[in-house]
Amino acid sequence: MSERTEPGIAEFTARAIAIGVLLGIVFGAANAYLGLRVGLTVSASIPAAVMAVALFRLLGKRGTILEANISQTIGSASTSLASGTIFTIPALFLWGMAPPYLQVVALCFLGGVLGLAAMIPLRRLLIVDARDELPYPEGTACAQVLKATAKESGAGAWIFRGIVLGAAVKLALALAFLVPSQLSAKLPFLPNAVLAIELAPALLAVGYILGYRQSAVLVAGSLVSSLVLIPLISWFGRGLSAPLFPETTRLIAQMGADDVWSRYVRYIGAGAVAVAGILTVLKNLPTMGGAFAAVVRGMRTGRSGSPAVSTERDLPGSFVVGAVLFVVAATALVPGILAGGMGPLPRAVCAAGVALFGILFVTVAARIVGIVGVSSQPTSGITLVTLLGVASVFAAAGWTDPGARAAVLTVGTIVAVAASKAGDISQDLKTGYLVGATPARQQLGQLIGAAFACWAVAGTVMLLGGAYTFGSKEIPAPQATLMKTIIEGVLAGVLPWGLVLTGGGLAISAMLCGVSGLAFAIASTCLSPRWRRSMSAAACAAGSSGGGRRPRPASGRKETRESSPPPASWPGKAWPESSSPPWSRPASRTNPIRPESAVLRARH
Repeated sequence: MSERTEPGIAEFTARAIAIGVLLGIVFGAANAYLGLRVGLTVSASIPAAVMAVALFRLLGKRGTILEANISQTIGSASTSLASGTIFTIPALFLWGMAPPYLQVVALCFLGGVLGLAAMIPLRRLLIVDARDELPYPEGTACAQVLKATAKESGAGAWIFRGIVLGAAVKLALALAFLVPSQLSAKLPFLPNAVLAIELAPALLAVGYILGYRQSAVLVAGSLVSSLVLIPLISWFGRGLSAPLFPETTRLIAQMGADDVWSRYVRYIGAGAVAVAGILTVLKNLPTMGGAFAAVVRGMRTGRSGSPAVSTERDLPGSFVVGAVLFVVAATALVPGILAGGMGPLPRAVCAAGVALFGILFVTVAARIVGIVGVSSQPTSGITLVTLLGVASVFAAAGWTDPGARAAVLTVGTIVAVAASKAGDISQDLKTGYLVGATPARQQLGQLIGAAFACWAVAGTVMLLGGAYTFGSKEIPAPQATLMKTIIEGVLAGVLPWGLVLTGGGLAISAMLCGVSGLAFAIASTCLSPRWRRSMSAAACAAGSSGGGRRPRPASGRKETRESSPPPASWPGKAWPESSSPPWSRPASRTNPIRPESAVLRARH
């Protein structure tokens, strides 16, 4: 495979497109499944790049570095579609409003088109002009992987060895039962406290990719929930003679760890993730304002016509404007796009929300991933802010029926996919910039990837929704469960704010300690006790990888097209979130005790 990028080198070929589409379908389905299990997805750019090179050689063709780049661009397009979809769509199943397959496909595709189109005007500003400020870590690492695999014929063998090993372990666990799939132990001195670990190849791989530090943050959050929150609620509530709000029928003494998580800790998780996401957005407000101003100035002073040099050519402005208008018009005018069967006026409000939050968060995401990478992109926070904004408008207008909940949720689907797509295409464009690719062809490749991957991602979600129950121990769908909780609380006006604000304080405490508030919040309060064992498995794998710290460029290093590689010490694998209660308020089963009052009384 050639590393040179002279004019005339093969790039946008049929074989590159076919391999990219195949990889996109595989990675899209895998990320959808992984996200529904643990609430996290991983970037597919580097694995897709290595596998593209290996497939070229398997077919007996030494593809060029630009062909491999196009394949990984198309293949990685599916990750963003999976992220936005699994964060929201399962909530419709939880409401008993399972969407039609084509509706999920349409939502995925529209979000992908919006994210791609809104990112195109930002390319020169963020990828070229800000190349010294925004390293785009995964994009830079992927470029190095492409160059390395061009020289080492055996570089892709490890990917296939990993596939074989993962399949062998899964078969040993699921079919042969040679080893136990999980180990657990109850702690006798803490009520409802359980420590557990699960042996799952997919989760071990996630830990290896994330690295030790981020996996350790997830485990720390899991321990806070398993050994602090659930036991604490169980201990304080075991002597109550009436249900504790928001539970209305069962006593805490009758609940297990799963029940306590479902009825109480889940709301703490909603507050933790919401506050962490909102604070992440607020931290970047100055950067966002500067980016918007720079984009406007750049578009006003931009050159007209197509650049003579292919490496400077984007898809035309007519595509950008037409694509954005197409997404907004389809959302407003086509009744079957949004769930809920709402009338023209609510659909128009939803379309306005798609346009406002979609374009805003595309800019945010494209810039944020330039610093922290796709794996740390706050898609949860972006989705929560969108849902809170649109749900508040619906609540003010009196639209609070089940159809309204579904419509708000699907607005979040489009915006979440768009923001994720912007982050993904930004990294791919950085890779292309470093290897001399044509931006317009990469952008067209992303569009092709989205057009095919949306079917695979939607199919995976629908199949899992039919075979399992979302929110169960098999497919917990933690992010979608969180979004469902937020929408229900805002529209019904019954959100248990005491628990929500407690979660917000937990997230702020984690962020003050210098860890990812979103990752800590997800692990500590959004994953059920049966699935927090998976985080321990991921941390074990991360520890064995010897990595976990994201490399940073050397101080003062200038990045140019001729001098773009990172320091040689950057490891590619590290690239890539009973006693009586202390209060005595009279209560009955028809008048549940509210935790706010309980806390106030306990302080006395």
